[in-house]
Amino acid sequence: IQIYGRTIRRRPGITAKRYIGLNMKDDTTSEFYYQIISLLISIIIVHLFYTAVVRPEANMILETQRENQQQGLYVSQETSFYITIKDFEQETCFILMFWSIAIISFKATQANKQRAILKYQLIDTPDETNIIKEDTNKFIRRIQAAPQETLDYLLPRALLSSLHRYSSTGNIQEASQAINECCENEAERLNAELSMVRYITWAIPSIGFIGTVRGISLALGQAHEAVQGDILGVTLSLGVAFNSTFVALIISLLVMFLMHQLQLMQERLVLDTHAYCDNHFIRKLES
Repeated sequence: IQIYGRTIRRRPGITAKRYIGLNMKDDTTSEFYYQIISLLISIIIVHLFYTAVVRPEANMILETQRENQQQGLYVSQETSFYITIKDFEQETCFILMFWSIAIISFKATQANKQRAILKYQLIDTPDETNIIKEDTNKFIRRIQAAPQETLDYLLPRALLSSLHRYSSTGNIQEASQAINECCENEAERLNAELSMVRYITWAIPSIGFIGTVRGISLALGQAHEAVQGDILGVTLSLGVAFNSTFVALIISLLVMFLMHQLQLMQERLVLDTHAYCDNHFIRKLES
């Protein structure tokens, strides 16, 4: 069967419904492995950068400040980028940021792939021709012959569900209701799959707050040194407290912006799919 400019052979013995179920399980498993691998890669890259660049530079700056203070020289109060991000809380926040960006990029790629098939005419009929109940099997076979990797996309699933409903009832309202149900279920599924990104956006500020508590605790433990005139330790501890919160909030704002852009893309996909079904299928049905 020629479709999308390709010759497709559907494997015998596997119905479209069964294949969609198997393929969605495979997609879930592959996404799980993708998340695990992307987390490990983020940990390795960020930790190597911190070990090779950030912490050596920060230690060099701190050592210079300590020597100047011991010699009674002026200690610069300028904030260094390496000092700001040197602690473990900031490192963890960067790891979570890159992990969330990887997850968002994966889901955005999936949404773009689904949008791409909206350009094709899965229900290809002349504008003047209506679709009657007896023609549904022809269109069902045409959609089932589509490339197998696209059978679990929203548009083929919605059209197949509506075609089967219309084939069994011959009622246009029932066919339209099938599309509504499929789109609503897809919207709920996409929203549920964002739970990991939402957790990361919640965890990043929490980690920053942990750094704040740790920094204040260290500063209180070094209060006796400040009384004796050595305020560098207290200053560094308070820097841990404020820098961790500052970096965490900045990263959280970025991740939340990307997450909302992804959510907007997914909502537009569902709405455009619903409009496609209405314009290219429902309005052509004949009661």
